Amino acid sequence: MLTHPQFDPIALAIGPLAIRWYGLMYLVAFLAFFLLGRMRILRSAQGAAVTVRELEDLLFFGALGVVIGGRLGYVLFYKPGDYLSNPLEILAVWQGGMAFHGGLLGVIAATWLYCRRRGKDFWRVIDFVAPLVPLGLAAGRMGNFINGELWGRASNLPWAMVFPQAGDAIARHPSQLYQFAGEGVLLFVLLWRFSARKRARGVVSGAFLVGYGALRFAAEFAREPDAFLGVLGLGMTMGQWLSLPMIVAGVWLMRGSLARV
Repeated sequence: MLTHPQFDPIALAIGPLAIRWYGLMYLVAFLAFFLLGRMRILRSAQGAAVTVRELEDLLFFGALGVVIGGRLGYVLFYKPGDYLSNPLEILAVWQGGMAFHGGLLGVIAATWLYCRRRGKDFWRVIDFVAPLVPLGLAAGRMGNFINGELWGRASNLPWAMVFPQAGDAIARHPSQLYQFAGEGVLLFVLLWRFSARKRARGVVSGAFLVGYGALRFAAEFAREPDAFLGVLGLGMTMGQWLSLPMIVAGVWLMRGSLARV
């Protein structure tokens, strides 16, 4: 049985200024997005959906979508009653509370707005964006692990870990690392290779939705449900319920895109 290392959540402190590891993980995510996007643009023989200069603007739009969508998603999907009673708390993002599914919707909306303003083909751009996302997700899950949050369910596996933040001495799945490996690294490798060849418009985006949705659905079996929600209908967690529409939408998108070829 292992014990969580209890990392200091503050990576660097300069006087009253404190830089937290979780914030640095966001920077790593945005940097990975830009570097991977630049690499794909420079290696594209047929012309990428955006130029390197346009990639910088797209990153700005995407970052806003992640933060705004992630926060609003958490508010609406997880604690609508609490925030309805204290609406100003919605702005207190430094207190934590972000949802991937909300962040995804935020990125889609931001990309659509970007394409509308710049006269770009939305499907070409969103297909370009999709393979750049998983390593950012991996960085986010590493941030969760460093903080010792979003721990897993009880386990007797050799790598099970006690998370003191859970308030007990129960050995648990290090589910943050499962998600780091699955939704982050594995999804990136599969999607990066899949998108290396020219695909019908919308197919890469559909593959991302199916891949993330399926991997997140599986990971939820090892992840401890949110204490204030618990297990919901049909024995599924909120993460699983939110992932099901992703899988359905991804399959529909891939089938529809391939049918138009």
